This record gives sequence, structure tokens and C-alpha cells, in this order.
Amino acid sequence: MYRTNEMAQLVGVHPNTVRIYEDWGYISPVPRKENGYRIYSEVHLLQMKIARLLFTCEIVQGDMRNRARQIVYASGKEDFQGALQLTTQYISHLETEYHHAVKAADVVEKWLRKESVQGNQTYSRKEVAKLLSVTSEALRNWERNGLISVPRLENGFRVYGEKEVEQLRVIRSLRQAHYSLNAILRLFSKIKHPGSPVIEILDTPSESEDIVSVTDQLITSLTEAIKGAECSKELLVGYLENVLF
Repeated sequence: MYRTNEMAQLVGVHPNTVRIYEDWGYISPVPRKENGYRIYSEVHLLQMKIARLLFTCEIVQGDMRNRARQIVYASGKEDFQGALQLTTQYISHLETEYHHAVKAADVVEKWLRKESVQGNQTYSRKEVAKLLSVTSEALRNWERNGLISVPRLENGFRVYGEKEVEQLRVIRSLRQAHYSLNAILRLFSKIKHPGSPVIEILDTPSESEDIVSVTDQLITSLTEAIKGAECSKELLVGYLENVLF
């Protein structure tokens, strides 16, 4: 049995975090002694460890955060069999996202090795949006954030050539794989003289980037998330084996 301070030390958090996790349902209700002090069991310690492993890496894109939270809630309700099933599904989802991220970087590598696109075909923004199955607002956003520079006609209208369309295909692939705008901008700023593999550039923020999110280091974040989920799965399997046998 453990006190609040002991639980906090065992999982490396502030004692207030332990209390908050109980309030949020991340751990099951904690009994108290006659003097009001909480007293935690090995089950609570297991639940805390699972929550910390799954929330250490703040994956936020798509529904990853929700998937991790569902596992923690199941664990907090002592539905460890359900938590194990959700964790297995979560690992599969993370691995799929990882492969998408690697494949998108490979698309860029192939694009860099291709000869410059030739052709006189031009497109309006609406036509490009339809061609690439993205919204016109997405195209505006990519341009506003410096990912692409679009030539203009004398009347001020933007005109997209084959070169711009190919670059937009690359941007779309990277965004669909959940790379951040910062990561893509970092890549394009070094594209003439990359010096490093594309996947490394996408995963390595520069010193000039003051605020770095998890999707600015997508490969690293996904790798850490997979590792945390696999450790959680091992804890759940070990606990269930001890209970059943």
C-alpha cells in the first residue's frame, strides 16, 4: 500500500498529479484511512504507470490522443482486458501512421530525383483544388505559410503551372501523413542543398524554431508513442496473467 507522496515518487510526478488522475478517472477510486489520507494499491500503481506511458508523448493529430485516453479510462475502470484490446489496436494504428510518414518522405526523395516537370498547362486555384482533392482554403493556407510561391498574371490572378502542381502534390502527401507546416517549410528551405536525408530534415527542428510541436518531429514522436504503448501492453499482459493464474 502506498501514500500519495510515495505514488508520486514511483511514477515521477507531482503529488497533485496523482490526485488529479483520480478526479479524471485515470485511476480507480482510492480508499481513505480514518484520518482522511488516501491509500493506494498495486492496481493504482499499474494504472498510473499506464497513464504516464501513454501520455508522455503528446501525439495530437488525428484521433491518436483520444485513442490513448480511451485506454487510460478503461484502465481507470479496472477493465484491464478491454484496455489491453484497445492498446493492441492503438499500436497497430501508430505503426500505420509511422509507415505513412516514412512513405511520404520517400515521395519527396523521389520528387527530388525527378527531372523538372515540363509543360505549359496552367490551372486556376479552383482547378488545382479539384485536381488534388483538397480545398481552396488549404491551398491558401499553404501559400500564406510560405510552403509555395504562386506566380500571378498581370491582372493579379494566381496561375498554377505543372511545377507548382507537382510541389503541391508533395505538400499534400506530407500533410496527409500529419507532418506539420513547420516541418515542411524546414524541408523546402533546405531542398536545394539538403545535405541530409529528407526524413531526417523533416524530423529535426532547427535552432531558429522557437516553438516545437510533436508533429515538427513526427517520426520521433510516433516512435516514442509506439514504445510507450508497447510498454503499457506488457504491463497489462503481466497483470492479467498474474490475476488469471
